[in-house]
Amino acid sequence: MNDFEIIMASITGADKPGLTSSLAAIIAKYGATILDIGQADIHSSLSLGIMFKSDKASSGTILKEMLFKSSELGVQIRFSPISVEEYNHWVGLQGKNRYIVTLLGRNISASLIADVAKVLAEQNLNIDSITRLTGRVPLVEDEALHGKTRACVEMSVRGTPKDKPLLHSEFMRLSQERGYDISFQEDNLYRRNRRLICFDMDSTLIQTEVIDELAMRAGVGDEVKAITESAMRGEIDFCESFKRRVSLLKGLDESVMKEIAESLPITEGVARTLKILKQYGYKIAILSGGFTYFGEYLKEKFGIDYVYANELEIVDGKLTGNYVGDIVDGKRKADLLRLIAQSERLNLQQVIAVGDGANDLPMLNLAGLGIAYHAKPKVKQNAQQSISSIGIDGVLYMLGFKDSYIQQ
Repeated sequence: MNDFEIIMASITGADKPGLTSSLAAIIAKYGATILDIGQADIHSSLSLGIMFKSDKASSGTILKEMLFKSSELGVQIRFSPISVEEYNHWVGLQGKNRYIVTLLGRNISASLIADVAKVLAEQNLNIDSITRLTGRVPLVEDEALHGKTRACVEMSVRGTPKDKPLLHSEFMRLSQERGYDISFQEDNLYRRNRRLICFDMDSTLIQTEVIDELAMRAGVGDEVKAITESAMRGEIDFCESFKRRVSLLKGLDESVMKEIAESLPITEGVARTLKILKQYGYKIAILSGGFTYFGEYLKEKFGIDYVYANELEIVDGKLTGNYVGDIVDGKRKADLLRLIAQSERLNLQQVIAVGDGANDLPMLNLAGLGIAYHAKPKVKQNAQQSISSIGIDGVLYMLGFKDSYIQQ
């Protein structure tokens, strides 16, 4: 027969300063031990749970004083006895795997949360907490932000999935049907300690393929665009497609590159994402199958640390239709990611890679976190994670950044 009791106190009501302190002080006064405590506050509505162990002689007095104090503070309190078996089972769960599920979109629907929670339950995964990472959604959308709002909810879940491939396929199905992004990541030390992010450039940091822009000015736009799209879908070898496209640019004036660079369409969320990542000490790299000239332009604009891309050969102010050095293809991107990580003395699990094309898959799958951004179906299916519903600042939410903690 135990000479102690385990009690769960559940407190709800309007939050106010000093509430947690007052209730904890009562428990402390009688020498009881707090075994667990958790608190959430939604629009000033409090939900506080305190599990404590008390000797049987004191427990009745503790409950009475907590009840009176709660009444005085204007909140409701409910007590539930916890058996030793229940408590030991709960302790045993601490060794279970933990995962983070991130829901991204322009808004988050109740039906999406219901469906995601159902998939998790079917996989024997328990939701420990749900947190909103984005700012509160306005009732009336600001015209200036029309179509640019962001909504993100993060779930912390625990357990071992019964069938992880099935879980991923279910989340992919929901993403495609609902137009949301659903990320499932292991919640480990590396997730909180990533320090290098490598971006593709064309159709990732910028909303165009620069080689298509150059080709239009050279009068071979349709021909080059067709080769580009085929290469991005993985239908043609990247190196071969690159050589064919570059050869079609022969004779183009060098000054055209400056015009294009100064009018590059920057992807939604890029300035915010790069600024915040720099503030938090991340190293940033561009690993691109595009061209160094434009990568260097973005480097100066956003303070990027590394740029590796392809160098166009220029003679007497004209493009020759040739290139200088090795082609940065998919394999080369992965090699460069590994090289930069080694230079920065980082484990590959501390590296993030973001890209949209088939030639990005080697680096997306090498990095600890690989994100396909507004990518082709083949790329999304083969990448670890994907973002298609919002801007590139969705990367921040996958890393666990919360709007209220970062500068906008």
